[in-house]
Amino acid sequence: MNGLLWIAQMLLAGVFLFTGGSKLFAYEKLMKTLESRAKGGPIGMSRGQAAVVAVLEIAGALGVLTPAALVPAHLVVRLAAGVLGLVMVGAGIYHLRREESAAPNVALFLLALFVIVGRWPR
Repeated sequence: MNGLLWIAQMLLAGVFLFTGGSKLFAYEKLMKTLESRAKGGPIGMSRGQAAVVAVLEIAGALGVLTPAALVPAHLVVRLAAGVLGLVMVGAGIYHLRREESAAPNVALFLLALFVIVGRWPR
């Protein structure tokens, strides 16, 4: 079970480091690409909003990789996975309002929930 949880944590970290980094360091290119694919018109996310989301995503990604030796009972890992789960709830609502698919957000939310439950102390 521990190996499966580590795989889930690394997957979460990889996805959120990539998406957070692209929002933070390649904002203009990302917005141009997303607006060309968007069904619902302009993205409607300012650079400041994207930076806040990016910082949350990067902090959460780094948090889920924190070893248990630093903080007992995986407290940081559970909090970071909770932050990532809340970000995915917000992203899912955003995409549903734009009449887009929220399936990736639901999948990442469930993966974060799996990490939270799996790292809960017994």
